[in-house]
Amino acid sequence: MAAASRYWIVSLPVHTSATTVWNRLRESISKNSFDTPLYRFNVPDLRVGTLDSLLAISDDLVKSNAFIEGVTHKIRRQIEELEKASGLEVGSLTVDGVPVDSYLTRFVWDEGKYPTMSPLRETVDSIHVQVAKIEDDMKIRVAEYSNIRSQLNAINRKQSGSLAVRDLSNLVNPEDIVTSEHLVTLLAVVPKYSQKDWLSSYETLTSYVVPRSTKKLHEDNEYALYTVTLFQKVADNFRNNAREKGFQIREFEHSPEAQANRKEELEKLMQDQDSKRSSLLQWCYASYGEVFSSWMHFCAVRVFAESILRYGLPPMFLSVVLAPSTKSEKKVRSILEELCGNVNSSYWKSEDEVSIAGIGGEAEAYPYVSFTLNLV
Repeated sequence: MAAASRYWIVSLPVHTSATTVWNRLRESISKNSFDTPLYRFNVPDLRVGTLDSLLAISDDLVKSNAFIEGVTHKIRRQIEELEKASGLEVGSLTVDGVPVDSYLTRFVWDEGKYPTMSPLRETVDSIHVQVAKIEDDMKIRVAEYSNIRSQLNAINRKQSGSLAVRDLSNLVNPEDIVTSEHLVTLLAVVPKYSQKDWLSSYETLTSYVVPRSTKKLHEDNEYALYTVTLFQKVADNFRNNAREKGFQIREFEHSPEAQANRKEELEKLMQDQDSKRSSLLQWCYASYGEVFSSWMHFCAVRVFAESILRYGLPPMFLSVVLAPSTKSEKKVRSILEELCGNVNSSYWKSEDEVSIAGIGGEAEAYPYVSFTLNLV
């Protein structure tokens, strides 16, 4: 079965035994929605603190979750863009070599990285700061890569654009240019539909134009490139009169050395682009795993905090991960609600019922904790 891209993380109240609730849930899913993957989501016993402290971070949990989820999507989209530019398929997204869907469905809390005895606020802030640093690093790395791409695009435009703007060095040979003490060769960009006009008038645009000296060197979809030879002393007058008739005189100096330098610059930029792309792609794969792991730890904190606010103390709840198909969602919701029962904590039935009900950030409120993860 292909990995799902949309999951629910749900917690249900436990009145006697989490194992009993788990077995009932598995049995109901198996009977009524057998195609819905179901897993335990292992949330450790975190430091509860006070109810006031839980309420204080409840809004931050929703906002930070949206931020962290957004960063995972940014990195994933960057990976897709880089792989597409390389003509490759997107590789497997992993956390330390474990596919992200497996990491989610077999989640294990990293005690070394996030001690369970740390205050929840400290853990939430630590995760947020870590992900924010990765996002900032990504912005810098992407900007460096984009800068090289922009330089290459500018060079490519010069080489492949119209004759009005492109680099002419590879279109003009040394023998096309006459340069002496008195004579100079100019390059005229002539609209395709005006070529007859050019051929009949270039000799009369000013005095001292060498007769029959024009030669067509190149033609694209819009323009034709012509040479014309004349005395240097009338070159400015010729430029002005040509411009009035719609002919553009391009400045050009044939320099083999400059041409070689441009070629060397282009090759270096292409090498730099490949190097930056490879480095950025490698960083994105590693950072995606790091951010995804942080996100799952954050989800565990969120389930823990919201479950206490919903069901009260001591922490007694079963947290699970489900991946129902669209057609099964309604049935699965019904199963979860039935298992939840009608017993809610005094916190849920307080004057703040409306605000606490909305802690999960869901469009709808359920009698159990529930929020959705979109992996793509």
